[in-house]
Amino acid sequence: MIEFELPYPPSINHHYRRVGPRTLISREGRAFRGEVASALAHLGLKPMDGPLEVHIDVFPPDKRRRDLDNVQKALLDAMEHGGVYRDDSQVKKLVAEMHDPVPGGKVVVAVRRRRPA
Repeated sequence: MIEFELPYPPSINHHYRRVGPRTLISREGRAFRGEVASALAHLGLKPMDGPLEVHIDVFPPDKRRRDLDNVQKALLDAMEHGGVYRDDSQVKKLVAEMHDPVPGGKVVVAVRRRRPA
């Protein structure tokens, strides 16, 4: 199992932008992806293979009302881009829990290989 702390992700509502007929990752989304890749590079991870479980503890930056599911897509995609796993389709179990806010926000992520049923 690996565990690490990452910056608070942008809401999926702000992660993508439409430009004509194309859908692109927003400037905010690209910045987040870069921060995650940089943070993960320092850990020297090799992409995990096989089915995985991901547990996410979410600490928002403030007390505004937030949807927990809006955090997950940008985070899982950035973790793939950062080399935690080869493809986020490997995630077969996802557990997320919202906690009290902390200044700046953060997520604490644990990833492990999924045990056979």
